[in-house]
Amino acid sequence: MKTFRNVSIALLAGAAVISGQVPQPPPPPPIDDTRMRAIDQEVRAAQEALRNADIERKLSHTVGEIDRMADQLRRAGELAFQAAPMPAPVPPVPPGAFSYGFSGSGRMTEEERVYRKGKSALEDRDWDRAVQLFQELISRKVSSADAAMYWKAYALNKLGRRNEALSTLGDMMRSYANSRWLDDARALEVEVKQSSGQPVSPEAEADEDLKILAVNGMIHTDPERAIPVLESLLKKSSSPRLKERALFVLAQSRSPKAWEILLKLARGGTNPDLQYRAVEYLGYQNTPETRQALSEIYGSSSDVHLKRAVLRGFAAGRDKDHLLNAAKSEQNLDLRREAIRGLGALDANEELWQLYRSESSKELKQEILRALPGRKENVDRLIEAARAEKDPALRAELIRQIGYSRSDKGPEVLAGLYASEKDYDVRKAIIGALRSQNSAKALVNIARAETDPRLKRVIVETLSRMKSKEASDYLVELLNK
Repeated sequence: MKTFRNVSIALLAGAAVISGQVPQPPPPPPIDDTRMRAIDQEVRAAQEALRNADIERKLSHTVGEIDRMADQLRRAGELAFQAAPMPAPVPPVPPGAFSYGFSGSGRMTEEERVYRKGKSALEDRDWDRAVQLFQELISRKVSSADAAMYWKAYALNKLGRRNEALSTLGDMMRSYANSRWLDDARALEVEVKQSSGQPVSPEAEADEDLKILAVNGMIHTDPERAIPVLESLLKKSSSPRLKERALFVLAQSRSPKAWEILLKLARGGTNPDLQYRAVEYLGYQNTPETRQALSEIYGSSSDVHLKRAVLRGFAAGRDKDHLLNAAKSEQNLDLRREAIRGLGALDANEELWQLYRSESSKELKQEILRALPGRKENVDRLIEAARAEKDPALRAELIRQIGYSRSDKGPEVLAGLYASEKDYDVRKAIIGALRSQNSAKALVNIARAETDPRLKRVIVETLSRMKSKEASDYLVELLNK
């Protein structure tokens, strides 16, 4: 009886939830007719205002639709790698520390976070904050310092601080003579020198919406006129938002000229930001030519960021063969992990099992298991692998995947594995898997036989969160002892 004193609160709370004794809040008071009439008047007024601003509304809607579609397209590649659970959290960065480069865990580094915040500030026309964020990267001499100097100068120009903008551009061109941002920097330098010296009004940026709206309307009806306009926008010192919109509209065209420009950008004919985006858009074309082009870009580059963009392009184009090849042969473990996640997003069941059998890295084997599709037909392979696996961490991961499968044979198999298992953490994984299977009966049977007070407490706490008669009866039984 002393064994269970530490879990009495959990038992009582669980029993209360299961038995339905938690008091329910009273229903909200009805809205009276006067208030309903007022709401109706407000709605009618809003509708009238929209009708009176029809042109502005249509413009906003169309530009917003372009943004929405571009965001969906950008996120599709990212979602491909979020289908599987992320690896264990990395330790927090200690105060004063600052990590750069590409994270080995597949997570965004501090450098990437600050850079994205800076570009978001540019899109929000918060020029002062953009200057501050990019200066932070410049001061720490990170790998993206040349890009940060360009965007800092861009923001300074918007603030009307043209001498500072020119000074920043001069420093950048001297310090990074081989930077891929030099063409953009020279174009911005010419623009700053040619300006009148008066501060630029942020409201003038609304013209960007009109430019994109006009070109978007022409891209399918008159591509010969639209494509040169888009190419020009991509070469100018335009805002990140305008350039990414222009690239998105260009990627929608089936014109050979548009394909030629997109391929040139993907091969490196622009700054890195646009190159990575062009590579991902190339993947959505999903043709033998685009797959071959992406394969060549991947094989000829040592840029990890670019290779990751290519992997996402493969995933967008449902190119399992190239993803599988990268997962097998890539030397960079992080890129192999990205390729594995891409295969998981494509439901590449056979390819993932093939990888699992040939892989020697425990970390990557865990990644493969997390990426496997949650199919019931996988359960036999998972059970066989769990029984044969010698490594406790991999055995625990296999057991978790059995739990996620929701197979009818899961509870019986898991209970049998628990009886023969000696490792504490693996037994905890089995308890969690039975919770995923919603098998309170199996957990109660295990709890009755368990002699380790730590594991018994884990089981009782798990049962207290399950809405089940078997769980409720067992909790009451414990309380009555």
